[in-house]
Amino acid sequence: MSTSTTASVSTHILDTSIGRPAEAVAVQLSARQGAEADWQALGGSATDADGRCKDLPALPEGTTHVRLDFAVEPYFEKKQADAQQDAPANRDSGAGAVFFPEVAITFAVEPGEHYHVPLLLNPFGYSVYRGS
Repeated sequence: MSTSTTASVSTHILDTSIGRPAEAVAVQLSARQGAEADWQALGGSATDADGRCKDLPALPEGTTHVRLDFAVEPYFEKKQADAQQDAPANRDSGAGAVFFPEVAITFAVEPGEHYHVPLLLNPFGYSVYRGS
């Protein structure tokens, strides 16, 4: 929750390739105070069954920029392994490594504002936007 001196952040992930939330994706939150400042790692969470991170750390007072780092490679590797179990004939189909092993989103924040930043994800692309 934001106060008049801090901003707050929430996120969720939708896997657009299957039209479902992306569960168990690790998300790390970092912040900095000014464009030239060093990033401060604040901690992280993982998406729940609804693709949401409900327990991201609070932002420190004076935060001007936030970075969300999504570790999507383990999610896609598990999806590929699950698909291969369902279709053994495709095991040697030449499916390569994950194209986007991670997604990093950086955005500016203002004190007192809440920022909901959804990630729309598929194996070969992603999109983000400021939600509500």
